[in-house]
Amino acid sequence: MLRSATFRFAALVFLLQLVSAAALIVTIGIAVRRQLQTDAQRTVAVLRDDLRASYAAGGAAGVRREVALRTGELVTPGTVLLLVDREGNRLGGNLDAWPPSLVRDGHAKDVTLYRTGLNTAEPMHVEAIRLPGGERLLVGTIVAGEVRAMRMLEQVSGVALPLALIFAALAAWIAARTIVARLEEPLAALDAVAAGDLGARVPADGSRDAFATLGIAVNGALERVETLMGELRMATDGLAHDLKSPLTRMRVVLERAAGQVSDSAAVESLDRALAEADRLFALVQTALSITRAEAGIGREHFTAIDLAVELEDIAEMYAPLAEDQERSLSVVTDQIGPVTVHRELLAQALGNIIDNSLKYGAGPITLALDVAEGEVALSVADRGPGIPAARHDDALRRFGRLDDARQGGGAGLGLSLASAVARLHGGGLTLGDAAPGLIVTITLPLQ
Repeated sequence: MLRSATFRFAALVFLLQLVSAAALIVTIGIAVRRQLQTDAQRTVAVLRDDLRASYAAGGAAGVRREVALRTGELVTPGTVLLLVDREGNRLGGNLDAWPPSLVRDGHAKDVTLYRTGLNTAEPMHVEAIRLPGGERLLVGTIVAGEVRAMRMLEQVSGVALPLALIFAALAAWIAARTIVARLEEPLAALDAVAAGDLGARVPADGSRDAFATLGIAVNGALERVETLMGELRMATDGLAHDLKSPLTRMRVVLERAAGQVSDSAAVESLDRALAEADRLFALVQTALSITRAEAGIGREHFTAIDLAVELEDIAEMYAPLAEDQERSLSVVTDQIGPVTVHRELLAQALGNIIDNSLKYGAGPITLALDVAEGEVALSVADRGPGIPAARHDDALRRFGRLDDARQGGGAGLGLSLASAVARLHGGGLTLGDAAPGLIVTITLPLQ
């Protein structure tokens, strides 16, 4: 899963969404905290300047009256004041004593203190100043509201983060799902072409985004594939025609020559020439069939047939050849309805496999039809020496010959054609161990 591009993209979206939400919450918290601090500092600065003006106008007595006025008759909400003489004796204000933590003049600090007459300590922002006469003045403002606001912001952030986590996961899922959905149409077109529908294309949506560009590129490639397949079809048809005709004429000439000579040596030579001509004709025919099947040519001839009946017909055709070798050929089939296949090519593929078994195998031959979930398996098994697993790829390779000891006159195209026919149907061909012997299985998907 970690190598999945879709998963990594979704994870990236998730992380970016989560980091963005966390950064937004932290930024809001910092901005609010700074604004509250600025407001408190501004309030204290205004109060400090007013008291300094009172001192300038009336000296120590003037500022003492102003402190008494602001903390007594004229109560300014949230105001914190304390006036002490140079020895530290309290001269006025709403604090009982100078806070020991605030010893430096001009120093501002957030502290929690009791105002005179109150039983609850309050958070406050205070600043210490020294007056020209040596008195010290503490001015400040209650910041309980600001503290509550920050606590509320922290609580909201605690709720917002889990929500951000959920929405980040949802955004990642939607982003990944959107990409997968946009890729479905190109993949469907490619699958359709792979299945033989060369005219399948990606529908144009006119969005001009990256996926639309991808669709245009895929359509261009598919147009080229369709053109090449058409040219290949014409080339193979022409090649088949051009090769078959001279081979046929050559065989006719050889047959006539064989009928006109009486010398036994000449007759034997002509018979060998006829056999080689037949072998060459079959070789060309098989090679062309493989090429056409690999190119997906022939699906237009698919028809629905009863595979059980088809296997019985094939077995009946090859049974005399098996009897000549004192071997048996039996059929075991499951019940199945009609299956859409290329009848001639499939019969040729199974015939090639049976022919290989007759040439290289031993013991009874069993043709089987097994139906599994979504697919059907056609197999040919014997009790011969089989093929080692390490040589299976060699056996399926075109013109693949396992070794010189396997006599039989084949060209190494039988299994290649069977494998190509299986792929033409969207299936595959496998070689297995029949314990003992070889089992060749063609698996076809059920439509």
